[in-house]
Amino acid sequence: MGAQRVLRHAVAHLEKGDWRAAHEIVQQDEKSPLSCWAHGIVHLMEGDLPNARYWYAEAKRPFPKDYSIAEEIASLKEAI
Repeated sequence: MGAQRVLRHAVAHLEKGDWRAAHEIVQQDEKSPLSCWAHGIVHLMEGDLPNARYWYAEAKRPFPKDYSIAEEIASLKEAI
């Protein structure tokens, strides 16, 4: 399965609110900026903001001040 297809699968889990399943996928790729961004969203959903901030930094993305998880997921999906 290609990297983008795998990431789309993780996003599908995020859209369903299943951050645990998404986490299993995104932690397999800790180098791709998009995967790191997804990893940050996972931790936003989990409520672990320090970890989310770390993954946003790894993705080279600013941590959203007033974030909407749904908007973050939509933006990630669009970027894939």
